[in-house]
Amino acid sequence: MTGTLILAASAFLACSVEMVEALTIVLAVGITHNWRTALMGVVAALVALALVVAALGPSLVHYVPIDDLRVFVGVLLLIFGLQWLRKAILRAAGLKAMHDEATIFERELAELEALPVVQGALDWAGFVVSFKGVFLEGLEVAFIVLTFGANSGEFGPVLAGAGLAVLVVGAIGAVVHRPLTRVPENAIKFAVGLALTAFGTFWGGEGIGIAWTLGDATIPILALTYGAVAWALILTLQQRSIPQRTVVPEAE
Repeated sequence: MTGTLILAASAFLACSVEMVEALTIVLAVGITHNWRTALMGVVAALVALALVVAALGPSLVHYVPIDDLRVFVGVLLLIFGLQWLRKAILRAAGLKAMHDEATIFERELAELEALPVVQGALDWAGFVVSFKGVFLEGLEVAFIVLTFGANSGEFGPVLAGAGLAVLVVGAIGAVVHRPLTRVPENAIKFAVGLALTAFGTFWGGEGIGIAWTLGDATIPILALTYGAVAWALILTLQQRSIPQRTVVPEAE
């Protein structure tokens, strides 16, 4: 039960972060070109992502030995999770600029305003930008859905979490028609990084023969342990960078 809840929550948080970033691009397309084009790009990208999950999911479950799958997935989740944690730690310590959706939105607007707008027919330039934004941001979510679902044997909770995130972020975007700048993105990425790292450790350990005494209850313990280490790193980096702090600009 614990593992199932963490699966759904991790998928929801990871998808929320990626969809907030995709929403910024879609809003820029809708404002500078037209909303029909923007929404068509969104729908096409979501269909493509669903096909990727549907095509690869059964293959992973039926054709890859479970222990090999756990080791492979565990390593990949550790890589993804540690990358998310690294960025979140650097941002929290003040060594990397926070992800600024407002600035990204203004940049997207400027780039899209330079593209020609097609009236009446399908605006391919706007469609491609909208599709690409949602599809590329969603690929990481698709990876999480595939690996979590295949390794746990439970696609339902993961798909539910991801689907709920799409609905929530999409509904908020439809109402406010502006980038979600108040979302605590770094905190969410920190939480997702902890979840991915914890799952990666747990499943990778199972793959090499470790029998976790507490079963699924080990996952939150691992997450709390990694969280304590990450927080200690943040405090250490903050203390060391006080005399002469250099902030790395946001590259995403």
